[in-house]
Amino acid sequence: MTNIAMAVEKTAEGNDSPETSEEYTRIGEMAREFGVTLRALRFYEDKGLLTPERVGTTRLYSRNDKLRLQQILLGRKIGFSLSDIKEVLDLHDPKADRKEGNVEQLQLVLTKSERQMVRLQKQHRSIEDAISELKKLIADVGARLNTASALGTAG
Repeated sequence: MTNIAMAVEKTAEGNDSPETSEEYTRIGEMAREFGVTLRALRFYEDKGLLTPERVGTTRLYSRNDKLRLQQILLGRKIGFSLSDIKEVLDLHDPKADRKEGNVEQLQLVLTKSERQMVRLQKQHRSIEDAISELKKLIADVGARLNTASALGTAG
């Protein structure tokens, strides 16, 4: 019996040993741990971003899969496309063949990251401007409300 099959058997029986429960996580646990849906995990798998082990129909996620999911979620949070995220993940994949094109791939990731930072900085400035305008509006409406209340109670 393989380590993966033993992990499935032990988790099904509720007898998680420290090494199996630590090494492999089922899809439901993975979804809860990272606050994502089962559908999202399956989607990332379909796109080649995650490659959980399988025993029958059971998906088992390793520590490496957890690290990859963290990187996927971070990449999404900062606005990268899934293809951009895959490029970054492939740079860190120990199984990937990096004999040729590694420098070019690193340069491409760096360029895309710099462009994304510029976009995010522009968005940040726009958000700060919008917040400033909202503060002015709130202050103005508050002042008018106070004036209207004072006039209404005085008369």
